[in-house]
Amino acid sequence: MPTSERKRHILVVEDEAMISMLLEDMVLDCGAEIVGPVAKFADALELAHKAEFEVAVLDLNLNGTLSYPIAEVIRERGIPVIFATGYGTDGLLDRFSDCPTLQKPFSQQDFAEAVAAACHQDAADRCGS
Repeated sequence: MPTSERKRHILVVEDEAMISMLLEDMVLDCGAEIVGPVAKFADALELAHKAEFEVAVLDLNLNGTLSYPIAEVIRERGIPVIFATGYGTDGLLDRFSDCPTLQKPFSQQDFAEAVAAACHQDAADRCGS
């Protein structure tokens, strides 16, 4: 199947159930497939090592544990990471300052633009924005 017809797989790591459900809808609305969603650090770390996906959306704070180790594994695999956080870009460690950030709460448009930025694509090409 040509790349343009293949659905993108997006890993979602989010510990808030309502936000996780919203993210799942946003992924599906973009015509992509969700990997996860996962809420626990250990489960997310396992998927970071083993799962097949093209981009990851990580909640920065998973029930009090920062998701940086998960992001490091994903970036070592050459996969882009998007952080979803209420802290904004100022809350990120310097070594992750190049990662797109979704400031909670965020819209479908914000999500589509972050995925496009992470994957170096026009948002309209992926999510019909």
